[in-house]
Amino acid sequence: MVALSDRILMSAKEYLIWEPTQEERYEYWDGELVAMSGGTRNHNRVCGNFFRLLDDAERDRVCEVYIVDVKVQIESEQKYFYPDVVVTCDERDINPQLVQFPCLIIEVLSPSTEAADRGKKFAKYRQSSTLQEYVLAQVAQPGVEVFRRNEQGKWVLSEYNLDEILPLVSINVEIAIADLYRQVQFETEETED
Repeated sequence: MVALSDRILMSAKEYLIWEPTQEERYEYWDGELVAMSGGTRNHNRVCGNFFRLLDDAERDRVCEVYIVDVKVQIESEQKYFYPDVVVTCDERDINPQLVQFPCLIIEVLSPSTEAADRGKKFAKYRQSSTLQEYVLAQVAQPGVEVFRRNEQGKWVLSEYNLDEILPLVSINVEIAIADLYRQVQFETEETED
């Protein structure tokens, strides 16, 4: 994501009217607009694989899976984010523009977004009372980190590698990490002779 150079400020109400008319997507951070940057082929592939696997798993369930273009509202009228994938199982989520009660949020990391995804965004996502899992997926090399809210309300980190199964407890789904990285071309490290 890249902050707008002219630093446009507006109210949340103005943002919700203005943003759908734009060609680009913008997140809303306490009155400031943040333009969303484009992704790579690997980023797109991992997002698509996550969506396909989750959507297939949720086909006959009450949960709904959204990808890329659906906003998540955090803090009433203060923050609106575009996660790569979001899942809601809450019947209160009826707004056609956004998800207000996510149980699972997935961010596919890139060099330009990783710091915000791990820092500011995760700090805000943790304020959602319904969020149970926050997933960060690497694209340069296979690897997935999952932060889960435990019974005491604390966030606990678990890491998964290419040969492991990713349990998504919030929606009772298991995914092979290898399936998330189907058709992804990883960068190879060049060795010096």
